[in-house]
Parts: sequence; C-alpha cells; structure tokens
Amino acid sequence: MCDEHTAADNDAFLGDGAISRRQFAALGGAAGLALLLPAPANAAPIKGRDVTVKTPDGTADAYFVAPATGKHPAVLMWPDIMGLRPAFRQMADRLAQSGYAVLVVNQFYRSTKAPFLAPGESYDQPEVRAKIMPFTKALNPAGTVRDATAFVAFLDAQPQVDRKRGMASSGYCMGGPMVMRTAAANPGRIKAGATFHGGGLVGTEADSPDKLIPRMKASYLIAIAENDDQRAPTDKDTLRADFAAAKLPAEIEVYAGTKHGWCPPDSRVYDAAQADKAWGRMLALFGRTL
Repeated sequence: MCDEHTAADNDAFLGDGAISRRQFAALGGAAGLALLLPAPANAAPIKGRDVTVKTPDGTADAYFVAPATGKHPAVLMWPDIMGLRPAFRQMADRLAQSGYAVLVVNQFYRSTKAPFLAPGESYDQPEVRAKIMPFTKALNPAGTVRDATAFVAFLDAQPQVDRKRGMASSGYCMGGPMVMRTAAANPGRIKAGATFHGGGLVGTEADSPDKLIPRMKASYLIAIAENDDQRAPTDKDTLRADFAAAKLPAEIEVYAGTKHGWCPPDSRVYDAAQADKAWGRMLALFGRTL
C-alpha cells in the first residue's frame, strides 16, 4: 500500500458528526454545497472549465478555475480519497474567488474518471470502500512525483497564472503526502503548502514525506484532526522538529474537536467552524508567501 493512503483513511467518515446521514446525502447537489461554503468578501468573478493534463502515465482529468481577468498565483489542490467531485469544485471556486488560479485533480485517473461516486455515497460504506481501494493500488510515491511535475507545468502554461509569483499546493487526507512530494520535487516553484487531516505525513521509509522536508523551499500549514493526533500523538512533534531543522516556517496545529475528514463540506464529519478557521489560516499563508 502506498503512503498516500493510510489506516486513518478507513476511519475518515466514521463516528458522530455535525451532519446527519440524511443531510449528508442531500449535500450531493451543488445547491446544498453552496449553502455550506460562503463566498469570500469582495469575491472576484471567476471562470472554470474541465481540463485534461498529459502526464508520463496517461491523461488526467481535472478542473481549472481562476479569476476572470488578470494573472494570479497558482494552487495545485489534491483531493481526499473520495476524489474530485462537486465539493472540491466548490472549494476550488472559493479559492479562485480569493484571487488564485486553481487546478484540482483526479489523482485516480489511472483507474477511473471523476466523479466516481454517486451523491450521498461515503467512504464509511463498505461497498464504496470496495470500489475505491483498487484505485489506490495504482498509486505510488514515484507516480505522485511524475503527476505533480506535470500538473505544475500545466499550471505554468495557463495565461491566468503569474509565473513571477510562487505556487502553492493544498491537500486533504491522502492528498497531504502528495502536497509534500509536490514541494520536494518542485522546490523552485512551490513556496507554500497546506495539508488538512493529512494521513501518512510521518513514516520510517527513506522517502516518507517527513524525510523530504530538507528538499523543500516552502512555508507550511499542517492542520491536524484531533482524533488523528490521538492515534499518532508524536507525529506533530516530529514534523515541528523536521521543519525547524530545515529552517522552514510551519504552522502545525491540532484542531480541537475535529475528526479525520472534517474539512470538505460533503464529509459526514464536516466541522464548519473549524474548517473555516483552517481555510482562513491557509489564505493567510498564501497571502504571505505567494
């Protein structure tokens, strides 16, 4: 199993959350998502489109969105284990409204096009896990690096992207390690990284994400779910020490009361207040570094 999927993902949508199952199912539609994701103040008009990106391993489907005019710093967004879907399109739109050119990708393109789940389907359902787990078999660290380099090049080729400014990457759940691999493989471009309830950031392998920190030239936000911290209470300390040794700024925080998967608005454990806090910290990071 590659380190982009960990045991924590198996608990991603378990337990009592702020949203009932009936409400969760209703959030499959864009209207429900819009109620949960307020537009930023002074939101810029945006334009989005479905795109494809050639990689060494095939053709990835993705969604690109940016302010309707001008050039802007770019952000590469890696979804959680439920992949590119309406929730992440909404999140990309919201980020673009704050002045960023955003590419959110289908990291499972080797196996399936996105979206691959029906409205209301969730990773806590055995049949959904059975569908997704084979997709993860096609992922590995080297493939993530190849993908990241292709996605960065795609962004830099877009007229809406300001190449004179740094690029950022954000990732959720299994996307957390992908953010760190992106930064390590593209240190000249990636100047900020943000991970939210990232799984597998610390490991014993020589190429574990935490071992790649010396290769990075980025500032970081690491937003940790409380129950993830309970499972691996020393990971945050390892990350703090590694970032400090590399002399890289890193805001590493456990978000009180949150459960793994709390940030995407279609998660059954979505915590609107804490997700909005983490989003604000990400915008502050990007504002300082890009």
